[in-house]
Amino acid sequence: MNPIIQITREPLDRNALIASIAHASAGGIVTFEGVVRDTARGKQVRYLEYDVYPEMAEQQIRAIVAEAERRWGVERVAVAHRYGRLEIGEASVVIVVATPHRAEAFDACRYIIDTLKATVPIWKKEVATDGEEWVEG
Repeated sequence: MNPIIQITREPLDRNALIASIAHASAGGIVTFEGVVRDTARGKQVRYLEYDVYPEMAEQQIRAIVAEAERRWGVERVAVAHRYGRLEIGEASVVIVVATPHRAEAFDACRYIIDTLKATVPIWKKEVATDGEEWVEG
């Protein structure tokens, strides 16, 4: 499998990513889209800033996808993550997983996003009305 991996400053196009992995034997296509929200931990968020180590991030995402392929029979995957300044309502990450059956697609998608957030060198700074701080996830 050759996954689609995008690490970009540009807005993410969920529909294009879905179209890029859809195929005749995919009985389940699951999409996760992480969106910038206006509150976090009781604070009013103005915007987020993401920083990334692109080469390392891509390498680690490829390893995560390979494990998902091994465990759940994933046939196609697209993972896109933005960096830079993101406004409220903008997508920060989109993951699309295609498998022969729905259960595997859900499990693989959850594994990919959870592992990405825990291990990939992408850092998030929340800029709130009362200050800013680097936070997990």
